[in-house]
Amino acid sequence: MADITPEQAGIALEAAERARYQVAEEVGLPRGYWWSMAAGWILLGVLGSVASPWLAGAATLAFGMGHAVLASRLLDGRRRTGQVRVSRTVAGRRVPLIVIGMLLVLVVVTIAAALALDADGAEHAGIWAAVPVAAVIGFGGPETLRVLRRWARA
Repeated sequence: MADITPEQAGIALEAAERARYQVAEEVGLPRGYWWSMAAGWILLGVLGSVASPWLAGAATLAFGMGHAVLASRLLDGRRRTGQVRVSRTVAGRRVPLIVIGMLLVLVVVTIAAALALDADGAEHAGIWAAVPVAAVIGFGGPETLRVLRRWARA
């Protein structure tokens, strides 16, 4: 081991950093998280359109509390699969902030779409606004999170 040249040491360090980056790229949330979020999104859209405002508000609060409980276990992004759990330094400390920010933007998009559809006279505007956003969450959640993590260098 003593006869390692500086070039060999540099190559080994670069390989270790590439491997760390590849593992960090795999950090995220399980696919089931995104689909349950999408299903909840549609359910809230349906309740907002057909239920009483009190019931829709209560369901929204319950959904938020349920998400907070789930998020406390999953939002660190370190347990995407059962096989690997990476350290917080590899996962990045900003993953929870990125996910919450992403969800807040999706809430704003849903509300804006519902208001625009309602102004246009669409029936059940909340449902029509929730479905495309839920599709983005379910089909593109992991990829969106990956891109946002890259942009935020998290």
